[in-house]
Order: sequence, then structure tokens, then C-alpha cells
Amino acid sequence: MKLASYRKKSPWILHYNAGGCNGCDIEILACLSPKYDIERFGMINTGNPKQSDILLVTGPVTKRNRERLVEIYAQMPEPKVVIACGACASTGGVFRGMYNCEGGIDQYIPVDVYVCGCGTRPEQIIDGVVQALAILETKTKELEESVRLKKEAVKEKQQLNRRNIADEIKPAFT
Repeated sequence: MKLASYRKKSPWILHYNAGGCNGCDIEILACLSPKYDIERFGMINTGNPKQSDILLVTGPVTKRNRERLVEIYAQMPEPKVVIACGACASTGGVFRGMYNCEGGIDQYIPVDVYVCGCGTRPEQIIDGVVQALAILETKTKELEESVRLKKEAVKEKQQLNRRNIADEIKPAFT
């Protein structure tokens, strides 16, 4: 079984509030409740960016959290998917134009899925995460195909010689 199928069956989500009103955060918590049960897709809400596959961001980017958001994104391993949840994360929402608001998160990190609305509904969030899973599977397959083996390792004097078995590394996303 390939890595793509494992990631699709049990993605780990890192939720980051970039400074909004907590309306979308409450709806994300509702997704974890028994009524919506987002864990039925195998998703786990984690707090460590180094183990996460999906970054779910709510709220607009403010001057204080801009560097932290970019740092968290950089700590996540490839392949990764970013979801902008709500109007604030997409465009700045009702906070756009304020002295401390820098706008949507797509000005600082690449966004793959936009979940629209102010106070997004749990159904919309689940739909956005399912779309993110499809994107994650595509990115994983592209990453797996970037390195191919020329030939098998050669056994020399009871040791495997793994030199010269890989093709040139192709760019993962062309």
C-alpha cells in the first residue's frame, strides 16, 4: 500500500487561530462533536506542526501573528495542504482595513482550499477538509513519483551497494 492511501485515511489537522472572533473556531469544535463526527474520516486534531498534514487557519493575519503563521507553515512536512476557514482567513473579513489587520492568509502562505462564510457551518468545514484530502492525495502521488529507481541495489561482499540507483530528481510540482 502506498503512502498516499495512508495519508488519505488518517490525516492530521493543525488548527491555528490567526486572531479572529472565534466564530469559526466554535464551528470547528462542533465538527468534532458526535453530531458531525469528523473523526469518522480518520482525522485527528493535533497541536504539533511537524506531524500535521493539513493546516486549518481561521481569522485574519495580524501584525503580531504573521511571523508565527509562516513559521508554522515552514515546520510542516511536505506534502501539506492549507485550508482558509471563513471570510477573515480568506480576505480579512470584517477586520479588513483595521490598523492591526494585514488581510487574508494567502498573502503570506499558499492556500489550497477556501471555506467561505462568516461563522462557517460545520458541513462547509467538513466539505473543505474532504476537498483538502483529494489535494493531499494528489500532492503525495506527485512527491512519490519525483524519485524513481534505475536498478536494484547490488550485493557486494555481503553488503548492499545503493550507489547510482536513483534517476535524476525531477521537480515534484511542474
